[in-house]
Amino acid sequence: MSQMLIDYYKAIEDSSVKMLRAAQQEDWEEVVRYEGACAVLIEQLRHQSQTEQLTTEQRKEKARIMQRILRNDAEIRCLTEPWLTQFEYMLDSSRPQLLH
Repeated sequence: MSQMLIDYYKAIEDSSVKMLRAAQQEDWEEVVRYEGACAVLIEQLRHQSQTEQLTTEQRKEKARIMQRILRNDAEIRCLTEPWLTQFEYMLDSSRPQLLH
């Protein structure tokens, strides 16, 4: 049954790839949608991992998958940072400024 755990990691990776593609296309609604899918999968993985363990070979595969997920996440952050900065600027400019 530990194959199910690896399948969760693969599904999370797949969602992270889709999230990255959406970010590259500046489709922020899709980014949020895939982020939500990842959150659900992670919660399911947490629950399943309480009763199952990975084999040594599966732990190696998990490490490779996690590295790819982290790379995707870093790329997504690089793509979203300018958008977030612009959003923060818009919020700051809409606030009344205090004059001294």
